[in-house]
Amino acid sequence: MIHMSPNSKMRRRDVLCAGGAAVFSALTASLLKDAKPALAEPLSGPVPEVDRLSVRVVVDAYQIAVAPSVKKDDVEIQRFGWGLSDKTPSGTLQSEFGLSMHVEAGRGDQTRNVLVDFGFTPEALVNNLELLRIDPARLDALVLSHGHYDHFGGLVGFLRRYNSRLKPKLPFYVGGEECFCSRQWTAPPQPGNFGALDRKALQNSNLAVTVADRPAVIADLGFSTGQIDLTSFEQPKPPTVMKIGIDNGSGCNPASFSEEERKLGAFPDKFQHEIATSFNLKGRGLVVLSSCSHRGVINAVKRAQAVSGVPKVHAVIGGFHLAPYPDEYVRQTVAAFQSMGVDYVIPLHCAGENFYSVATSQMPAKLLRSYTGTRVVFAS
Repeated sequence: MIHMSPNSKMRRRDVLCAGGAAVFSALTASLLKDAKPALAEPLSGPVPEVDRLSVRVVVDAYQIAVAPSVKKDDVEIQRFGWGLSDKTPSGTLQSEFGLSMHVEAGRGDQTRNVLVDFGFTPEALVNNLELLRIDPARLDALVLSHGHYDHFGGLVGFLRRYNSRLKPKLPFYVGGEECFCSRQWTAPPQPGNFGALDRKALQNSNLAVTVADRPAVIADLGFSTGQIDLTSFEQPKPPTVMKIGIDNGSGCNPASFSEEERKLGAFPDKFQHEIATSFNLKGRGLVVLSSCSHRGVINAVKRAQAVSGVPKVHAVIGGFHLAPYPDEYVRQTVAAFQSMGVDYVIPLHCAGENFYSVATSQMPAKLLRSYTGTRVVFAS
């Protein structure tokens, strides 16, 4: 089933005529062999508020198995070492250049579980879910932040392993049709095919594909930013080229793009479909999961503030995509975090060593280290 947020204009990606959103829904539904699209729950009025929240890093680039658990003021950082038992070790976490995060949010007697992104390989994702004892049957939503392989590569294997255990028509949020396009990696260290999201696997799954190009409620207690505007100093450099078209059932539908883009056929990726997932923690403020920040991590935070009406940011966790950038750009980002009054910054994935170095120097009290398997528990 395909869901779309109401009043969706799809920005420049929309069919530029009356009824464009409905046409897009029908086209996308046809590609996934489902002729009955429905609407996602829009974000209207105050954003949901939660009184407890934890974020578990399921997959990230590395871990330190012997790092101790720590507490920083009101935030608890719980580490995971090895899967040890009374007899022999049962396994260890796998790290890779990819990202996956599990969120458990609660309000009163309500608890909701969300899996954001799926890492680079199913081997790492499935292995880590099992060791961390994250039960896919309890998931209330899946979110794919953007259409890069290091964020969706583990999805097909995840579905192959757990599809029968997932809740019926489990919502699977994406930021738009652009998410399905095939991509070529053009940045260092080497160019090459960067894959495309497998529509056939989604067609055969127990998921309800949900287009959240506008702000939408996620699993009752969280919200998606929708597509992220460029409002700060950040002007991200695209590491991929996006190709329009369907090939053997895979790719993105040309009807969802402008005439100029259809003529080009392929062009540098601007990541207009990228979304961030956020939660409003009672008495603390926003916790923003930025995933990869191809639209800029500061832009993502500003978007979360704008759509929620909540100015206070308690924490930002995720990839900041600063590894390819010069020191001065990184320093601007750190300064922006400081000026926004963010309580805690938890860089993952593509944040880069330069960011750790500058942040350690400029805002050591705000910087929290996290690795594969780390669970961050926020107190309200």
